Amino acid sequence: MGTNDNVKIELPRDVSFIISELEGKGYEAYAVGGCIRDSLLGKTPDDWDITTSASPEEVKAVFQRTIDTGIKHGTVTVRLHGRSYEVTTFRIDGDYSDGRHPDNVEFVKNLDEDLKRRDFTINAMAYSEKAGIIDLFNGREDLEKGIIRCVGVSRERFSEDALRMMRAVRFAARFGFSIEESTYEAIKDLAPTLSKVSAERIRVEFEKTLISDHPEFAREFYLLGLSKVFLPEWDACLECPQNTVHHLYTVGEHTIRVMQNVSNDHIMRLAAFFHDIGKPVSRKTDKKGHDHFVGHPVLGAAMTVNIMKRLKYDNATIDKVRVLVERHDDRPALTIENIRHEISGMGKEIYPLLLELRHADVMGQSDFHREEKLNRVSESRRYFDEICSENDALSVRDLAIKGRDLIEMGIDKGPSMGIIFDELLAIVLKNPELNERDSLISLTKSIINVIKHGEPFVYEGCK
Repeated sequence: MGTNDNVKIELPRDVSFIISELEGKGYEAYAVGGCIRDSLLGKTPDDWDITTSASPEEVKAVFQRTIDTGIKHGTVTVRLHGRSYEVTTFRIDGDYSDGRHPDNVEFVKNLDEDLKRRDFTINAMAYSEKAGIIDLFNGREDLEKGIIRCVGVSRERFSEDALRMMRAVRFAARFGFSIEESTYEAIKDLAPTLSKVSAERIRVEFEKTLISDHPEFAREFYLLGLSKVFLPEWDACLECPQNTVHHLYTVGEHTIRVMQNVSNDHIMRLAAFFHDIGKPVSRKTDKKGHDHFVGHPVLGAAMTVNIMKRLKYDNATIDKVRVLVERHDDRPALTIENIRHEISGMGKEIYPLLLELRHADVMGQSDFHREEKLNRVSESRRYFDEICSENDALSVRDLAIKGRDLIEMGIDKGPSMGIIFDELLAIVLKNPELNERDSLISLTKSIINVIKHGEPFVYEGCK
């Protein structure tokens, strides 16, 4: 075994306890995988995985509280002090006939065999206080060089589980590493086999790439042929020019710069990724060679919903991203009333995200009228802050009268009540000072009277 006793990793107390308990019973045990990688990079691991020569039943005999989370594949979860630690028996995988999961696993007593089955060298290191670092595949050297390299033969690793191709891009994005040449070429050759992988698993790696410190690695999905399988709309973006004074880049390259200019919150990165997804489909070139993308936000919002459903996103996430995509290019006259209407249409929580997206959108364009565009965003933010400080009503639930007040006035629950509340909100968005109970009751009486005569209500009070 390749060891380095000079390297010391500070193991959490519980991890050290689990390893020492197993060693005390005559078994080998090590912290393994990502926790070792992150520790060597000076990062705090999210999870600590442990590998051992003990069988699952032997692990269960050592510890009082265990859960059979993946007993078929050798994994037992040990519970200590309210936390869970996965302890997995050394194993080798059988054939991957479906390109996703091993047909069977075989438990072994040799750590070397277990490490050989792992995906990348930086994830194939183990450590114990007794043995030090176990690094059979020069994972530490690849960490120092900033390289993502497969353990063993790249084609074999990707043929076992095609998702590893997505993981290679994700790890490169997370750490700002490059993908080693033979690993890169193997991905290009085997990219079509990604079709064997479930949308849910692809979604996880896709999103982790977007929310990394290097969202520009989304470009690699295209260059490697991966997005052709799971998101061909992205390929179209990177191939779509924007011949207009407002832009310098293709739609895709512009999108990358927008992602780089928003926070790494998953809603923001997804909204930035999808904000111009409708441009390639809506592109029209005039006689002067200028491109136009009329209606791309609405079209893009519809496409975004379809794509995110295809990737099995939850409805709440889809709806937030859809709104941001659909509204990102709106440019109403810049008045506080219009800003109230914008906020009312999407919610006070979403509107700041929209402003962040609009700012990033400008930063990803040419410098044509950039200052004017940024000033518009700043002015919108100033209005938003003023509206929030004044606590202006922005939705029906913010109104100073409620459903019970209308019921007392003889209005039944149903369409009529909804119409009245909508009318009241429209008035208050224009005249926020009218949001007090007596004024709204008076207005409601006028609205009821008009409705009885079958005419639309038009408020002609304060402007």
